Amino acid sequence: MKQLDINNVFLHGDLKEDVYMVVPPGLTSIPSGKVYKLKKALYGLKQAMREWFAKLSCFLLSMGYTQSMNDHSLFINSSEGSFTTLLVYVDDIILAGNDKEEISRIKQALNQTFKIKDLGDLRYFLGLEVARSKKGIMLNQRKSALKLLKDACL
Repeated sequence: MKQLDINNVFLHGDLKEDVYMVVPPGLTSIPSGKVYKLKKALYGLKQAMREWFAKLSCFLLSMGYTQSMNDHSLFINSSEGSFTTLLVYVDDIILAGNDKEEISRIKQALNQTFKIKDLGDLRYFLGLEVARSKKGIMLNQRKSALKLLKDACL
């Protein structure tokens, strides 16, 4: 199980509709009263997440993955004893499978297309800590539980 992070995730979404932005304060090279027409989604723009996920989904489908009907953020590639899954949460990706060549192939393709950070083995994701030993994998929420207790002054 590997963890990846996509760099500047919202800049990858291409806008399909016209979105205009008021010139930010302090920018003097543009005359006042003018606006920018955005070509790419920006962080905070309501279309940003939808456009990013649409672009990533199309890319993964073109790479031979299928999207789960039960969880649309889960993508699966399975063939003749090879099984690889990719779980997406905004800009974080968990990549797991039994085919090291496929894992390497998809990581390289993701990096070429979007520029990724390979964070190595999965250790922490959405409040779950992942610990490995010879006996297997253990999941716990110790960090989240301690924060909850601290927030409740206990």
